[in-house]
Amino acid sequence: MDYRQRILDEAAIMFRTYGIRAVTMDMLANQMGISKRTIYEVFKDKDELLSGVLKWMTVRQREMTTKVFNESENVIEAIFKMLDMMQEHFRNMSPAFQMDMKRFHNDLVTKLTEADELPYYSNNADVLKRGIKEGIFRKDIDLKITNKCLLEVIRMSNDKEVFPPEDFINKDIIRDFYINYLRGISTQKGLDLINYYERKRGQK
Repeated sequence: MDYRQRILDEAAIMFRTYGIRAVTMDMLANQMGISKRTIYEVFKDKDELLSGVLKWMTVRQREMTTKVFNESENVIEAIFKMLDMMQEHFRNMSPAFQMDMKRFHNDLVTKLTEADELPYYSNNADVLKRGIKEGIFRKDIDLKITNKCLLEVIRMSNDKEVFPPEDFINKDIIRDFYINYLRGISTQKGLDLINYYERKRGQK
């Protein structure tokens, strides 16, 4: 493994654990047992490092979701599995990281979102197209509008200021927002599958 990937791996762990502001280049260098100069030879500053970490997280996320998407029997099964993965990802992410991203790196978030490079905010078009092909989603939905709505649902459901964790359980927010939105664009076949996987999840 080269230095760049090693740095990204360790920085991702430290950012998600302690928050972005709390992690310094000195801390990262000490944790890795390398010099700070070595890090700066690869990343010119902390913002470039953070951008690299987010892009790397996106690559991993896409690999995982592609695997789930290809191995699932239908699009609803794939969606339920991907939602579980997303919930686990955010559950393992410190509130400090999410707060730092929103308060101090909003420009970076906007830039990566516009470039479709932010983890778990990637395009839902393939999911929607597969659902239509399988007869699960209605053929009359507008793909562009529906895709945008789904992205906003994900963003809102993970906004800790809108839904403080002490008052709301994340899995309930996801279900009430995302799953119920899917009900609105589903055929009867889709509704039956959603109900099936809802019951299956409830039995775990």
